[in-house]
Amino acid sequence: MPPFCAVIHAEDLGVIGPTYDITEKDLTEVILGGLKRMEASGQLARAETEYKRRVIHGIENPKPVPGIRETETARTFYVDPTYILDRDITDGHGRLLYPAGTTVNPFDYERMSKAFLFFDESDPRQVAFAKRYIAASKILVKPILVAGEPFKLMRLWKKSVYFDQMGVLTKKFSISQTPAVVTQEGRNFRVDEIKIN
Repeated sequence: MPPFCAVIHAEDLGVIGPTYDITEKDLTEVILGGLKRMEASGQLARAETEYKRRVIHGIENPKPVPGIRETETARTFYVDPTYILDRDITDGHGRLLYPAGTTVNPFDYERMSKAFLFFDESDPRQVAFAKRYIAASKILVKPILVAGEPFKLMRLWKKSVYFDQMGVLTKKFSISQTPAVVTQEGRNFRVDEIKIN
């Protein structure tokens, strides 16, 4: 027998101490009983209504993107979308398409087909600016809120309105002031933070 195998031996050791029947109630029964009492008293329906209200309020009123303010000083800057591959890219047969270290700029392959317009829906001046900008634009504009109520504006404008959840896009484009417009210029994103007069 190999040295790492152990012999297992079992025997009846008898009763070591007193034993008792289980007297605790089943946790599932306790929970179900509590829910039935809450249902009978109407407390469950009230809790469900309050939960729905909080969920709907959270959807209708998402938390504003932190660190964004109204544009005080207009500025234009550029963001280079170029990135360097950190690993080899192969096809389905394992053939090398692009080696690690290859520099890639998405604008070498595709153009940006619309502008991104970031603004604060809780500021009537920014909403009015956004409406004018969208109406005057020669290309499609994707309205993206950094604060305010996207569904309220969507119902009013009867078009899709987006919200920059957790500030993912404003971070990507280094936006700190709104309204701001992101377009393509050459191989870069052009970001215009616009001061409203």
